Amino acid sequence: MAIIKHFPIGTAIIGGLFLLVMLATYLLVKPPPPPAELQGVMRQEFRQLYPFSLNASDGNQFTQNSLQSKWSFVFFGYISCPDICPATLYVLEQVNAQLRDDAILKKDDYQFVFVSVDPQRDTAKKLQDYVGYFNKDFIGVTGDKTAIDNFTKQLGAGYVIEAELSEGVYNVIHTAAIFLIDPLGRPVASFSQPHYSSTIHSQFMKIEKYFSGT
Repeated sequence: MAIIKHFPIGTAIIGGLFLLVMLATYLLVKPPPPPAELQGVMRQEFRQLYPFSLNASDGNQFTQNSLQSKWSFVFFGYISCPDICPATLYVLEQVNAQLRDDAILKKDDYQFVFVSVDPQRDTAKKLQDYVGYFNKDFIGVTGDKTAIDNFTKQLGAGYVIEAELSEGVYNVIHTAAIFLIDPLGRPVASFSQPHYSSTIHSQFMKIEKYFSGT
């Protein structure tokens, strides 16, 4: 007489749920390949940022939660930067204007963040005035060296504070790329120099379309 073995239904359900979770995690980290024209712009894997805490120019804390639910264009630099920083912020304001003209995304769907890697000279008040010159809605952010290093390393950015030329006068070498973080708080792309607003805008819209599946 054959013996029929019954497989526990609960075990099957748990196993199925586990496989679904693993599949969803894989798709979030390793989605389908991006369009050929975005090769070299988008990252190969999309991973959540670890917790960090910086100080925003409006007096609030700027953390990983500040990057949720909207696209974030993040650029590292410093106020005393003679050329790259003001030129890049000007380009970002042009991108902002193009996004407004599109009216495809709402204003609350994206933000622009300038992170100062020179906290010794760049106070919150100075940052607010500086970014406000380009756009009053731009966010200035900084913090102590440990906090800044935590954030820069997660994005793959870097900076070096050079020796003083005179008291309080020095230059800072820093990554010139613009980083793009998606509404889930994951770094997904970077825009390298030379920066052209039309190119960044076009590439961003393709990236947004890629993630929205439209």
